[in-house]
Amino acid sequence: MNLEEYFKRIGFHGSYDKLDLATLKLIHRQHVMSIPFENLSIHCGEKIIMDLEVIFNKVVRGTRGGWCFENNYLFSWVLRQMGYDTTTLGSRVFDTSINDFESQEVHLINKVIIDGKAYIADVSFGLSGQIREPLELISGKEQPQDGGVFRFICKDNLWMLEKTGRRTEVPNPEFAKSSLVNRKETRLIHCFTLEPREPDHFFQVNNDLQTDPTSLFTNKSICSLQTPTGFTALVGLIYSEVIFKPDEGVDLYNMKNITEDELEAVLMEKFKVKLQNKMQAVNRRVVLEF
Repeated sequence: MNLEEYFKRIGFHGSYDKLDLATLKLIHRQHVMSIPFENLSIHCGEKIIMDLEVIFNKVVRGTRGGWCFENNYLFSWVLRQMGYDTTTLGSRVFDTSINDFESQEVHLINKVIIDGKAYIADVSFGLSGQIREPLELISGKEQPQDGGVFRFICKDNLWMLEKTGRRTEVPNPEFAKSSLVNRKETRLIHCFTLEPREPDHFFQVNNDLQTDPTSLFTNKSICSLQTPTGFTALVGLIYSEVIFKPDEGVDLYNMKNITEDELEAVLMEKFKVKLQNKMQAVNRRVVLEF
């Protein structure tokens, strides 16, 4: 494991001598543009293990992405190796099916201190909730990014991340009423406290989310990658290219079905993902909106 291999994987060729915000923003953006958010191992009969060597070989040396317990865990190692003041936190994701935050901390994020200011780095939320660059940890501040305007709201030491996006347009009439499309312009993403978490805090939930038959991740195969103009997503056999059009106040969702025969080519061409084992594409009726 070394930083040079990681930087090559994300296409970062600059200097990292300065532990400043500009460098952090650049590697954060490069990561989400280069390494997909995906849970495909679950649907290939593979176990997802929170071991840095295993993650590094899969995500950096291999042709894969990962979910937050892989990507953000790896990113925390990168930040610490570089010398950033980094603390791992756990967050509870907002569940639209219950209109509340989940009871468990099912998402791993990182807090970074630069020049006395705190920032939240998260390279693995995926889809439309993905931030391109770290967000300053300050309550009420509007922080515009490509996908919309993000803001933290702090109440009683609980930090909530909210996003205001744009109106969605779905040109393909077959998907005009798709349950996958988020039509709420302002929505909550996740919440967290500033209590530091060690990696072993997430070992059990990392296992549960890939084995529980009611889990989103056992019911849907998901692969998502941020692009210069939006993001791509593959949920089951539904492929989407989302294009941000901020000048028009709209996000364009180009959605279509693909076949099992096209799966391998789509993963490689659109996500640069090559699987070692055969995948079973899954899209059962569990709530996921992007």
